[in-house]
Amino acid sequence: MVLLFLFIAIQVYQPTLNVDKGQVYQTDFIQSSNVPIEVGNILRTSCYDCHSNNTNYVWYDYIQPARFLVENHIKSAKEDLNFNDWGKYSNRKQERLLTSIKKQIKTGKMPLPSYTLMHKDAELNNAQIKILTSWLEEQE
Repeated sequence: MVLLFLFIAIQVYQPTLNVDKGQVYQTDFIQSSNVPIEVGNILRTSCYDCHSNNTNYVWYDYIQPARFLVENHIKSAKEDLNFNDWGKYSNRKQERLLTSIKKQIKTGKMPLPSYTLMHKDAELNNAQIKILTSWLEEQE
């Protein structure tokens, strides 16, 4: 009974959603970097939920303690890279991030396995990895 009460009580705490309500960002990576449609679609599906100002939440993201964990993960991810703020980064930081993105994708570190476990559509197949890494190499 105590556990049920605690579970219900923690539902009251709901962090602010990472939702931009349709705002268009002039500094967004896909828009400011002339990203091909195919590359942009892959990035939106596999990266933007955590690395942008707009997360597509699913039903279980609204239940504590999952909600707290999701919001902390998003906050941490956006501190490393926010695709919506790409144009605000210095050229040096952009170059470093492009190299890091390519490395993370090639080594399978991104998207995180814990994320793709629940978001199967975000999991990158070999063809998508090749498309992304080839395009990223062209940008160097």
